[in-house]
Amino acid sequence: MYYHKLGNIPPKRHTQFRQPDGSLYKEELVSSEGFSGIYSNLYHINPPTRIKQLKDPVKYGPKIVDDYGLRQTHLNTSKVGTTGEDYLDARKVLLKNADCSIAICSPRKRKMDYFYKNAEGDEVIFIHDGKGVLISQFGKLEIRQGDYVVIPRTVIYKFEFEEQGPLRLLIVEAASPIETVKRYRNDLGQLLEHSPYCERDIRPPHELITDTSKGEFLMKIKKQGYLHHYVYDYSPLDLVGWDGFLWPYAFSIHDFEPITGRIHMPPPIHQTFQAHNFVICSFVPRLFDYHPLAIPAPYNHSNIDSDEVLYYAEGNFMSRRGIERGSFTLHPGGLPHGPHPGTVEKSIGAKETHELAVMIDTFKPLYLTTDALEFLDKNYPMSWTDVNPNDGFNEVNTP
Repeated sequence: MYYHKLGNIPPKRHTQFRQPDGSLYKEELVSSEGFSGIYSNLYHINPPTRIKQLKDPVKYGPKIVDDYGLRQTHLNTSKVGTTGEDYLDARKVLLKNADCSIAICSPRKRKMDYFYKNAEGDEVIFIHDGKGVLISQFGKLEIRQGDYVVIPRTVIYKFEFEEQGPLRLLIVEAASPIETVKRYRNDLGQLLEHSPYCERDIRPPHELITDTSKGEFLMKIKKQGYLHHYVYDYSPLDLVGWDGFLWPYAFSIHDFEPITGRIHMPPPIHQTFQAHNFVICSFVPRLFDYHPLAIPAPYNHSNIDSDEVLYYAEGNFMSRRGIERGSFTLHPGGLPHGPHPGTVEKSIGAKETHELAVMIDTFKPLYLTTDALEFLDKNYPMSWTDVNPNDGFNEVNTP
């Protein structure tokens, strides 16, 4: 990420910076990968170490299905309404391994009355439906449909979504830092000219909130399978300034510029983020291949060392049938997957697509959770056999 700052900071790090009453502001270094990764320096009115009360931890996290087996999988979450009462209760993890988890979230309550800190994972939250504001100690960030909201671990935050309209979130949690794609950066970290997005597309927090109020402020901290409940007598939003490279940001999938070619291009051209042992890709509206003999539908593919998850957001997916808006497909390593019967011939001559999807490719196997079973389409593994080849393309159902 690039350098950004908000509020007031001293001329040099780790030097005296005094409040109007003469006392020192409390400096906090928030750093990643020990002291080797990106970091920011934060300046608090109150010591960030002081707490009022420590409550008992609450067990929190998904349960893995042990005997699911190896099969192509469709999770039809298109019809889901609310998935829980509030933001944390509504986070339903469907797929998981040691490197990442993939969840849906549609809370009934649109505004969080507590703060949340993920102490063990970076998060990417894709706003499929809804808009609102992310409030963190780094400031206010407006968010809207189509945004990826990237939140580094230990950022203290809460969401306030608008009350009207649907609210649907896709949440990817990473055990490692989530970064822009390395091959699209120069040695100094700047995004290169051929990158499908640049720094102008990345939206940092734009308004610092300095809350000096006292009272009881609950913070729920996720770590090691528990939510740890900390109570403070001051607001976590007590910063007067900060600067650095570590901060939450938003990037819209609509600002991803697709890379196209004369023949079908492989999925890495859609890559948007990277982390250890997995990547996140964006499929966006684009022109199809323009070789005179091009086949726009993707070719059959055998994953020999990765699992592939597609979350279908909007548009028409010519290679897939029976998929609805909000569906997931999991094509695991060890099995070939490809276009459904009849879709390859029917794709020839198509000039463009208006699809919108998020893909997560992992390099370790993903496991279904018990929460995923209610969405399971048991007929999907046979869909390459049972599909009528004379039917038209699949159309993802959109409102």
